[in-house]
Amino acid sequence: MKNIRLLLFSLASFFVQDTFAQSKINRKVLVERHTVVVNKIDTLASLSVGNGGFAFTTDVTGLQTFPDFYAKGISLGTQSVWGWHRYPNTENYKVEETLKEINSHGRKVPYAVQASNSERAKAANNFLRQNPHRLQLGNLGFELFKKDGSKVNPQDLTNIHQTLNAYTGEITSQFLVEGVPVKVITVAHQQKDLISVKVQSELLKTGQLKYRLRFPYPTNQFTDEGNNWKNADKHQSSVVIASEKSFVFKHQLNDTEYFVKIESNQDSKVLQSEAHYFVLSPDTKESTLEFSVMFSEKISKESIPNFTNTLLSTKTAWKTFWSNGAAVDFAGSTDPRAKELERRIILSQYLTKIQCANNEPPQETGLTYNSWFGKPHLEMHWWHGVHFALWNRTDLLEKSMSWYKKVSPEARIIAERQGFEGVRWQKMTDPDGKEAPSSVGAYLLWQQPHFITFAELAYRKHQNKATLEKYKELVFKTAEFMASYAYFDPEKGRYILGKGVIPAQERFKPEDTFNPTYELAYWQWALSTAQIWRERSGLKRNEKWDDVLKKLSPLPVQDGVYLATENATDSYTNPVFLTDHPSVLGTFGMLPESKMLDKKIMQDTFDKIWKVWHWDDTWGWDFPMVAMTATRLNQPEKAIDALMMDIRTNTYLPNGHNFQDARLRLYLPGNGGLLAAVAMMCGGYDGCKTINPGIPKNGKWKVRWEGFKKMY
Repeated sequence: MKNIRLLLFSLASFFVQDTFAQSKINRKVLVERHTVVVNKIDTLASLSVGNGGFAFTTDVTGLQTFPDFYAKGISLGTQSVWGWHRYPNTENYKVEETLKEINSHGRKVPYAVQASNSERAKAANNFLRQNPHRLQLGNLGFELFKKDGSKVNPQDLTNIHQTLNAYTGEITSQFLVEGVPVKVITVAHQQKDLISVKVQSELLKTGQLKYRLRFPYPTNQFTDEGNNWKNADKHQSSVVIASEKSFVFKHQLNDTEYFVKIESNQDSKVLQSEAHYFVLSPDTKESTLEFSVMFSEKISKESIPNFTNTLLSTKTAWKTFWSNGAAVDFAGSTDPRAKELERRIILSQYLTKIQCANNEPPQETGLTYNSWFGKPHLEMHWWHGVHFALWNRTDLLEKSMSWYKKVSPEARIIAERQGFEGVRWQKMTDPDGKEAPSSVGAYLLWQQPHFITFAELAYRKHQNKATLEKYKELVFKTAEFMASYAYFDPEKGRYILGKGVIPAQERFKPEDTFNPTYELAYWQWALSTAQIWRERSGLKRNEKWDDVLKKLSPLPVQDGVYLATENATDSYTNPVFLTDHPSVLGTFGMLPESKMLDKKIMQDTFDKIWKVWHWDDTWGWDFPMVAMTATRLNQPEKAIDALMMDIRTNTYLPNGHNFQDARLRLYLPGNGGLLAAVAMMCGGYDGCKTINPGIPKNGKWKVRWEGFKKMY
């Protein structure tokens, strides 16, 4: 009888697994039940449209009418992948002026840090961090007037009702001005850096509704919120082509120039009210106006897509996006957190698609406003990109992978300067791969294996020779650095990572730190994977890599738990070390089980961290990372608890953005991390035989999913 029950249970499990894998989800219904609705002015509820390499963020009017009012919320940005600017390097600052040497195993290794040993060094550091910086390309807003001729302020708008339909990529904005309705539809073209707008209002007939294009100047600060109207004499703006329905504007900043083309279905006039401020007045007796605005590096003399064509472009592309790849549906769940988790999942897919799916690694605030001067941080590319592959959209990850080949010469320079082989991937960088000096970033290691991760995910999608040929060179160069960086200590008979390292948990001094747990495990996984790539390519295993793998230091343990680093014996007693990223959990979460790992010790480490960590001092991707570890440890309740932990940095705004603090009002690594964790929690990982391993089996969760790729 017992054997019969086991057989029936096995058959039932097989049937359920097949149902999860094969059942069809109505994706339009799924996405549209999370249509964003904004019924009041909320500076943290700004909505965006975009195509992956270009994004345009609106206030409640559907354009960028109140940029100063929204500046400290989700700013009203217009940014692109190509839109960068640098100030002239009149003082000839060089990265060599920022170098600081660290003593590591008997030799001095130079790192590009935020040097402060002289005023010249400080100035060089500031210039190299600030340049180049990503541009805010322009502010496009309405000019709204009351009957008495005065300008409309935010508080003058009434009956606000704005929606974002992520299934079609449409923002629809409705409001009243002195009782007169205004309706605006805003969409972004999916192949061009262009938005199109349709306006319906009687205010067009009376001349009370016009629109403007205004060019801000770069702030030269950590952020750039697109509303610096000062420094008018330092840049130039002009109309270079004009006709009744079409205008081309040129914006020049030092050696940077770009163009904005506006085409309307109505005759219009342009008035320059002040420097860099252009008002377009439709000459119409109609109550409907349509216009398109394209931003480009080169001047366009051809007609640009109108509203109808742009609407078709966005609807077609978004339907394709949502119809392909993975999906998860929690309808019918009784856990009160299920609906909110589903909302976060849907909106995170939308946001990462419009902000992070382009041919360069994104910055942490995407294409909305600058953080760290608009520069990408390569350690964050894991969180920005891995989820695309797990959601069966590997092509969106691969878009940015070709960039690594472009910047590999700069990565080779860093490795050579420090006396290592291969390429050492940058941390804080720019489109050309230049290294920005940083007192933390220069010492980070965990971005180094990422390219091997990306290449392996690409190969899992396309297991062919073409994929091997496309990525193997950089896989091998990445591994060459990793093997040469590992120092063999003849007295201990093992390889050591560091000194001169700051782990992913950025709380340790580089002069003292060696053998961080997560990085050791990542070294082991990545070098092992690189050897597999050699074998797939018909090459012999690399003897040096095998020696490092054989003799790599074990994961440091004390009192039955893994330490953050081998030298930090006070990992769980020093309050400083109980903040920031609990990255030791990435050892078995972001990474799979290995011979280095003891699952019992990892379980005890997880329990310890869950109990003692200062969760108020963490970042948005920490919660998904913890959920991934909980999933591998077969603790699905904890996985959900981690994802939905009530902590400020785990807040998801009405528009889906992951809020951190007053400086980082949006944080896309949190969105990407959420998606990566959910993919593993539903789709599992290599060797996992549990259905929905990260979802509680308490009867409160009803889960249907399709299309996920297993995590390694």
